Amino acid sequence: MIIKTSELETVCGITSTLPDNQYPEIAFAGKSNVGKSSLINALLNRKNLARTSSQPGKTQTINFYNINKEFYFVDLPGYGYAAVSQEIKAKWGKMIERYLKKSEKLVMVFLLIDIRHDPSENDKLMYDWILSNGYEPVIIATKLDKIKRSEYDKKLKAIRTKLGGEAIRIIPFSAVTKKGRDEILDLVESMI
Repeated sequence: MIIKTSELETVCGITSTLPDNQYPEIAFAGKSNVGKSSLINALLNRKNLARTSSQPGKTQTINFYNINKEFYFVDLPGYGYAAVSQEIKAKWGKMIERYLKKSEKLVMVFLLIDIRHDPSENDKLMYDWILSNGYEPVIIATKLDKIKRSEYDKKLKAIRTKLGGEAIRIIPFSAVTKKGRDEILDLVESMI
């Protein structure tokens, strides 16, 4: 897949109405600081379209990126350990839930998990919740460049074990080396 154009088209906050998009949507979910913005930038060959930060919890809205005027990447707010109040975290959770339940154009959900750490309880809850809403999430194991090659298989097995199955599709990814980029884009292309 060749990305010719990409632009941030719509930003939805906690009280916003979700857009009535005409193109398929591919959503990216994951806890704060897992690398969603870095992944989106790497997929689009852009440096700063999606805002990145060393501070967890920067994405506090649902961001719709129009790609090639053919489909959307949807960047969901991070969950987990962002330094915000429980009340705000609960509102983000409701916003994500509303989007996943109401979007009529959502065709695929990627769940990002930092390969360096076993999936958290929040990761497991999100995985199960995506499944229960009729989607088959694909795991993107981010930050691949931060572990040794000899650790890959052990870390991937830990993700499968925690989430509950050998059949889980996992794509290891590095925003630094771009490993996994083509596989992710091929999968996106097959879904749209």
